Amino acid sequence: MEEDQTQNFRRKKRRKRRLQGAVLYITIAIGLAWFFESQATTTIIFVRHAEKDLSVKDDPELTEDGQRRAFELTRQMKDADVVAGIDAIYSTPFKRNVATVEPLSKLLELPINLYDKNDYESVLENILDNHKGKIILVVGHSDTLANLMAELGASKSVPTIADNEYDNIYIVSIPWFGKTKTIRLRYGAPYDPDGKVRAIK
Repeated sequence: MEEDQTQNFRRKKRRKRRLQGAVLYITIAIGLAWFFESQATTTIIFVRHAEKDLSVKDDPELTEDGQRRAFELTRQMKDADVVAGIDAIYSTPFKRNVATVEPLSKLLELPINLYDKNDYESVLENILDNHKGKIILVVGHSDTLANLMAELGASKSVPTIADNEYDNIYIVSIPWFGKTKTIRLRYGAPYDPDGKVRAIK
């Protein structure tokens, strides 16, 4: 009888240890999952505003070509992430910039977060603090995109963007560990400095 009680006590003790081990394992697994999720790669997509009306000097609107490019940007970006898409949109307050991302903003029902054109540090700090592990679209200007990317530790050899060059998409990936990487793609009607590239039909 006493021996049975001893064996029962030992069995209960072993079960308790196994249960404690399982709880500890689950707790560690959840903690690791949270850690890696919170430290996931942040992706920032930079574009210049689309074609602007050169006949207007003070805060011009988009031209018809610019409107077409804005809709092409929407087509490209609406499924940028096959799971969830773009998570946030940032733009300077100029009409041409807001109009470039407005179609995408409406489609995804995302607000356009406005930022000061020359305040690189604040906008990037805001993005990295509030959208870690997300995909963010930032629309800037020909004279600000290189500086924004350099501030992130991305490529410092981004080619100068010509006045009539609107088709660049720069994708900057910022991993929680490792080197920041930059990829350049093209979209919409191609930049054609020499008149040798046929327009896309």
